[in-house]
Amino acid sequence: MKYLRPILAFTWMFLFVSVISVAQNKATSSIETAIPAQEQNMWKVLSKITFKKQYDEMLGFKVDMPVFSTEIKKYEGKVIEIKGYIIPVEGYKGHTEFIFSAFPYSMCFFCGGAGPETVMEVYAKEAVKYTAEPVTLRGKLELNDSDINRLMYALREAVVVKAEK
Repeated sequence: MKYLRPILAFTWMFLFVSVISVAQNKATSSIETAIPAQEQNMWKVLSKITFKKQYDEMLGFKVDMPVFSTEIKKYEGKVIEIKGYIIPVEGYKGHTEFIFSAFPYSMCFFCGGAGPETVMEVYAKEAVKYTAEPVTLRGKLELNDSDINRLMYALREAVVVKAEK
């Protein structure tokens, strides 16, 4: 976790700089009752955000904070399935905490031109082995619109549903 904080802090700083141009242009379920990934493209749903300017005392200037759509809010605290790519935090090994992206490592928010809505924090029940192939995860969706040291989305109690080969 100590390695995750600097990455997340950098992410939000990058978010503040990069999202400015984007913003100018544009009851808990059980794990078994998740909304299957094939029924709903969750990344498409999670992209339905806007941003508002909010003054941050610590930084000393206004930052863009996410405003979640009604459609996104209906998934808060619910178990979802989502397909994406593991972005390792501490090397290429199994992790219980890592970043998950809608895009492969070379095109993700940290390395490519994707937006902050295309990544989420994952807190897995058991260590997930790194793979460069897409993986489908199941877990409880958590929204974050106030803590600039964290990503906008988190998946709690996550488990691997399907790993591509």
